[in-house]
Amino acid sequence: MRIVAFNGSPRKLWNTAAMLEKALEGSASQGAETELVHLYELYFKGCISCFACKTKNSKYYGRCAVKDDLSPFLKKIEETDAIILGSPMYFHSVTGEMRSLMERLLYPYVEYSDPFNSLFPRKINTGFIYTMNCPEEQLKDRGYDRYFIQNEASLKMVFGKSETIYSCETLQFEDYAKVVSSRFDPLKRLERHKEIFPKDCQKAFDMGVRFASKC
Repeated sequence: MRIVAFNGSPRKLWNTAAMLEKALEGSASQGAETELVHLYELYFKGCISCFACKTKNSKYYGRCAVKDDLSPFLKKIEETDAIILGSPMYFHSVTGEMRSLMERLLYPYVEYSDPFNSLFPRKINTGFIYTMNCPEEQLKDRGYDRYFIQNEASLKMVFGKSETIYSCETLQFEDYAKVVSSRFDPLKRLERHKEIFPKDCQKAFDMGVRFASKC
């Protein structure tokens, strides 16, 4: 049983990474082998529209032909029992590195057939963990709820199953006094981080347990 998580945050020791680590901790508690991949440590790009993954009789049909630091991890995916993606929200979307991963991860398995067919050889669990400044009560007004549903639908289309967890109003800076941040109340953020963030991490842990239990 193997579960891989991809951290789309440039920070390896902050909110997104912490929740991904908790998710993997949950999986490990059920005996799963786990791995956390930090995307910002890799040199790679998104889809380059070479269409090798769509070309008839191509040895890369259904596979990404691009060779870079991401390639070995994409190859491992077919031997993985669950995938967990994690990213902070930057300007109403995931980070550029996470978006690039999604293009390379999903597009090769999308067969342009009618009816639609996924070329991924089996169904596996997938999850998405988001962290953000946005208050939960503003998610709908900002369109975040629709964005989460769209990403979940894309993962379901290729891999068969997906679920979403998010953490709002996360602690962004270690010291708010050092940055221009009058929009935020640092004391309230710190209190929330101490009270709410552990609960969000528990949700991630529980996701990891579910994924390992269903493998």
